[in-house]
Amino acid sequence: MNRLSVVLATYNEEKNLEDCLRSICDIAWEIVVVDGASQDKTVAIAKKYGAKVSITDNPQNFHINKNKAIDKAVGDWIFQLDADERVTEELKREIRQAIGKNEQVNGYWIPRKNFFLGRFLKKGGQYPDYTLRLYKKGKGKLPAKDVHEQAEVEGKVGYLKNDLLHIRDKNFSTYMDGFNRYTDLMANDLKKRKDGKLLSFFNFVFLKPAIWFMKAYIRHKGFEDGFPGFIFALFSSLRFPVSYFKYLTND
Repeated sequence: MNRLSVVLATYNEEKNLEDCLRSICDIAWEIVVVDGASQDKTVAIAKKYGAKVSITDNPQNFHINKNKAIDKAVGDWIFQLDADERVTEELKREIRQAIGKNEQVNGYWIPRKNFFLGRFLKKGGQYPDYTLRLYKKGKGKLPAKDVHEQAEVEGKVGYLKNDLLHIRDKNFSTYMDGFNRYTDLMANDLKKRKDGKLLSFFNFVFLKPAIWFMKAYIRHKGFEDGFPGFIFALFSSLRFPVSYFKYLTND
């Protein structure tokens, strides 16, 4: 018997969580939610779907709480989700088949489609956005050092074919909330690295943003995604100077 534990870390996700849990509850043996003391109806929604809920603090790096959820899960397989993600019927069928196989595979990469300002991005290096989310209990965990990191899984990993839908940024305000959190984390990482300021200034204010924009918008054809593709390429490149200025000015 291969029991599937669906695990999430949440904070003020009442607008997203119900659609997420509705999309996966029929194949979840258990749902485990570690909540960072939400101020909205997140916990009530999680309990509505029978989730085992633990309430804790809300660290800046939310992968810390994801690991707590992984540790609390007792199923044979872990499927780690974010509240703004949706599991299609095709992906559910593929997950059932994958965890039911008698193979020496400890984890699976899943292709992800990212919704950004009114459309799913197909270019700009954003599709397929493979993410390592499905793995055997005890074989995978997040390093919890960076918000963009992948899980580390022992042993052999495979690939699924059907997409996980990421309803990431429906509007620009939501995107900027995430942009601010990510650049705060990047600024903290710079402080720990203690790079030479002259070299870092050139790297983070000029070189890195220029290279990133050219790569996302030109090389990976982000321009084919229209205005959302331009905005994504521009602001993802601006995360470098913004995080650097935060590093210089924040105590």
